[in-house]
Amino acid sequence: MSPTAFERHGGFATISKVVMAFYDKVLDSEKIGDFFDDVDMRRLIDHQTKFISQAMGGPASYNDRQLQQLHAHLDIGTTHFDEMARLLRETLQDFDFPPDDVGLVMDEIERRRPYVITRP
Repeated sequence: MSPTAFERHGGFATISKVVMAFYDKVLDSEKIGDFFDDVDMRRLIDHQTKFISQAMGGPASYNDRQLQQLHAHLDIGTTHFDEMARLLRETLQDFDFPPDDVGLVMDEIERRRPYVITRP
């Protein structure tokens, strides 16, 4: 059995570094940085590390319903989601993820678009 993208990239240790770098970009973003002003970033980074790991074939299990509940109180529009996706793609590329693995993660993120966007 061939290793998953999660395994090929070093598991949680690497994914957590990717997620921390991603949130550095997010916090600097004029489009979405304000969403995180009062957020416990350590906790969010932990959850996002597990979520990205799951998207890469690693352990963790988040379902779409949970994702929708977590974002329901936020005023997230398409432009916000697009900015997040752009920054994540950029971060994965910064860490030299091959295009197939970037595509794998981004496909999983895109599939969850309807559960994150709360504003029509």
